[in-house]
Amino acid sequence: MERIKPRTLSGFMELLPGDQVLFDRMVSILRRTYSLYGFTALDTPAIEASEVLLAKGGGETEKQIYRFTKGDSDLSLRFDLTVPLAKYVAAHYNELSFPFRRFQIGKVYRGERAQRGRFREFYQADIDVIGDGALDIINEAEIPSIIYRAFTDLGLRRFRIRVNNRKVLNGLFAILGLSECAGDVLRTIDKLEKIGPDKVKAILVDDFAVSADTAASLLSLLSAADPMAALAPFKGKNDLFDQGLEELNTVVKYMAAFGVPQDHFAVDLTIARGLDYYTGTVYETVMLDHPEVGSICSGGRYDNLAEYYTEKQLPGVGISIGLTRLFFVLQDQGLLNPQARTASADVLILPMTEDLSHAISFATALRQAGVRAQLHCEKKKFKQKLSYADKLSIPYAAFLGEDEIAAGTVTVKDLRMAQDAGESKQVTLPVDQAVELLRQRLEQRTAAAPIAESQG
Repeated sequence: MERIKPRTLSGFMELLPGDQVLFDRMVSILRRTYSLYGFTALDTPAIEASEVLLAKGGGETEKQIYRFTKGDSDLSLRFDLTVPLAKYVAAHYNELSFPFRRFQIGKVYRGERAQRGRFREFYQADIDVIGDGALDIINEAEIPSIIYRAFTDLGLRRFRIRVNNRKVLNGLFAILGLSECAGDVLRTIDKLEKIGPDKVKAILVDDFAVSADTAASLLSLLSAADPMAALAPFKGKNDLFDQGLEELNTVVKYMAAFGVPQDHFAVDLTIARGLDYYTGTVYETVMLDHPEVGSICSGGRYDNLAEYYTEKQLPGVGISIGLTRLFFVLQDQGLLNPQARTASADVLILPMTEDLSHAISFATALRQAGVRAQLHCEKKKFKQKLSYADKLSIPYAAFLGEDEIAAGTVTVKDLRMAQDAGESKQVTLPVDQAVELLRQRLEQRTAAAPIAESQG
């Protein structure tokens, strides 16, 4: 029989057990953080009718989508979590309460060219607040606090949330006489960090007939050290600009009350988010020590989520974390916390008698206390069993020999403790005390954040 070489397709991530546990912990932290803000979990199908997914797409989206037929059905894999959300809200409008706050963490698929740090199958972690006809600006002000809390809980310290408002930009373009090419200008300045001001200016002048003086004035304004002061002279010259500036001021005003430290937040007029999708506040979050990574969380305000599916006006605001890419970057930069790597079990129980009843009972007691326990009953030497625990990074081993069974005790060994730690690596205790000891020690171990704290 010819053997097929096992391989993983390019652009698809497959993690080893230790990293998978760490990735799952990041997912768990995000779920908990999102829940703290009143977001409810949602899980939409990975496969949808192609006409539903492509309603807002076309163009590049249609080129990248994984599309196939099954019988007479034209089907596609979802390429983001926003379009399925739009379909969901439109379909269940009469059953939902607004504002509708949902989070979703799931895989999406894009058939683009795979390259380092970019994937064809990847997890996104999204939150959105959807209004029924209207949505108060306070929701836009709250979003940065959720970003801050999520990344802080993950263990990130050196990051900054950058905020702007599309109405400010569009109003500014109108004041500068750029309304007719506003979309082109917006998409061009969105490339500032990637290609630099000189190339942006050249594109504006050569491709979109923006005068050199206007392009220079615009770029100077966008790079101002004090953005709010730089915008002040334009107040009263355009209604859309004034509305955007007021919204931006409101977002800034509430940052401290929402718990976002000043050094983790900045108004940045170069943040444009090139998609026409966004209409108000926009966000990008960057790692300060790794600006080459780009935004690790982005999003913004949009006026009508489900316009292709319903006549209802459904404005919203949301953000998305590309979780697979973020994990890859953290792994690549050595920022994952080795202390937070957890094994598949907390305790490896090694029975040392033919009768396994006591070992099984101890395992059951541990599990009832929330301690993950694994019985190792294979016919192997004692040293091999300890080596197994070491390879899986299981922190504790428990021995139950005849002496322990007769005395109603268990011997617990800390497999991670250094020889000179000043404490006993091994202790024999009554069963209930052993369970409590392990429970308390493991609480301390699992509290470590999945991302290393020492950054910068």
